[in-house]
Amino acid sequence: MNSPALPEPFHDARIGLVLGSGLGGILEGWATLAELPLSEIPGLHASGVPGHAGRFLLCETGGARVLAMQGRIHLYEGHPARSVTAGIRAMAAAGVRSLVLTNAAGGIAEPLAPGTIMRISDHLNLTGASPLEGTPHFLDMSDAYDPRLARILDRAAADLGIPLPSGIYAGLRGPQYETPAEIRMLARLGADAVGMSTVLETIEARARGIRVAALSTITNFAAGRADSPLDHTEVLAIGKQTASRLARLLTRFLPEAAE
Repeated sequence: MNSPALPEPFHDARIGLVLGSGLGGILEGWATLAELPLSEIPGLHASGVPGHAGRFLLCETGGARVLAMQGRIHLYEGHPARSVTAGIRAMAAAGVRSLVLTNAAGGIAEPLAPGTIMRISDHLNLTGASPLEGTPHFLDMSDAYDPRLARILDRAAADLGIPLPSGIYAGLRGPQYETPAEIRMLARLGADAVGMSTVLETIEARARGIRVAALSTITNFAAGRADSPLDHTEVLAIGKQTASRLARLLTRFLPEAAE
């Protein structure tokens, strides 16, 4: 499958950003230099999930030019793995060399309450899929999340006084939330947070030589950790509440990461 092609104005950034559920507001206050709906790019699809705007933006913050994908598509929408990661291939073809992935996630580990931002240090791909299927690409995933980018993120968070615990993200297929028994299983496997995205994008990016950093906004307690039922509306609300903190962190982080 060929990489979707972005027009020339979008080739002016070396760092990319993917925004997850409810996190599109992060870009408020950033200068927007160009904008294009995903649906207008051959080979790309817009998400039908609330909280995913579905467009590429060329932005500038802190002097860094950033190619941002506002919204993503998911396996649970019925798309194959290669389609889920088509936006990452478009970024790679446009010259992106470092990538920041964000998502909304459920907190499994006890310290991870709603509103926490977690830096992903590693992941469990439990989707049963890979964007590399059908190829003999035996990709080394030992450093899926780039150590240098992690250090820059940690330093930026410390400078701003923003707590930034690190942890392991479990990526599941969805769209249903997990049962309490499944959450107990994930905890025993070492997962700190759980969601329905990111892992396939990380695999695609690493296969194309792109360095990856990833951040989870903990938008809800995982099943069994709270008495209230899980609700996507809550996910979007907490994501919006956390967006300003995440925007401050990214504004500090991105200029140095883009060097």
